[in-house]
Amino acid sequence: MRFFLFRRTLLVFALSLAAAAQAFAADSYRIIHAYPHDQQAFTQGLVYVEGHLYESTGLYGRSSLRMEDVTTGRILKFRPVPNNEFGEGLTNWDNTLIQLTWKAHTALVYDRSTFRFLRSMHYSGEGWGLTQNGKELILSDGTATLRFLYPATFHEVRRITVTDHGKPVTQLNELEWVHGEIYANVWHSNRIARISPVNGKVLGWIDLTGLLPASQLSGPEAVLNGIAYDAAKNRLFVTGKLWPKLFEIQVVPGHAHLVPIRRHK
Repeated sequence: MRFFLFRRTLLVFALSLAAAAQAFAADSYRIIHAYPHDQQAFTQGLVYVEGHLYESTGLYGRSSLRMEDVTTGRILKFRPVPNNEFGEGLTNWDNTLIQLTWKAHTALVYDRSTFRFLRSMHYSGEGWGLTQNGKELILSDGTATLRFLYPATFHEVRRITVTDHGKPVTQLNELEWVHGEIYANVWHSNRIARISPVNGKVLGWIDLTGLLPASQLSGPEAVLNGIAYDAAKNRLFVTGKLWPKLFEIQVVPGHAHLVPIRRHK
């Protein structure tokens, strides 16, 4: 009897270890290309549309909307955001670009080809990240909640709570829709969460530790933030706030290793 109890104990222990490893397992990455990026850009939103990279930058008095050439990093079009507003997440919808603001509760809508301001739309709470799934806009506000919004009015359609093994994942920041999943930067973390749009469960993590050498980081706020996906060519781009480079990466299944996440703003 003791022998069977011992075997059972070993089995339970092994299963617990396997579950723990799975809980913290993360995919890694391979750098395909590294491109120049404006190191003065406090990147808050990033989207790739029809051959061009569009970027929303933050900070009061320095926020902007930009169209950039991926290969050279050259700014092809630039529009400043009013000094009293802090630029945040960005996505495209039809022929427009929609840019969030942090605390102004206002989304700014522009003509994508001319950057002409068209209108503003109101939302409650803070604005952090923004993406779209072809039907709805998806907004993050720094909590574990993602809101799905009707693009024409910003009225809420539904919401999900993002969890990893039952625990809420907060500090969700810049968003991107990739292969039917929501990719989300976790603020002050080197990880990207892959989130189910149906139930909010984290399907996996992408660990980008070491992507930009620490010697090239200009300060504590120069953190990973910015995901753009080129669906036509299946290319994934990532960058960070105040980073001198934009990276095209390939996600590579990898072994588990822990990456700490700061839980406060």
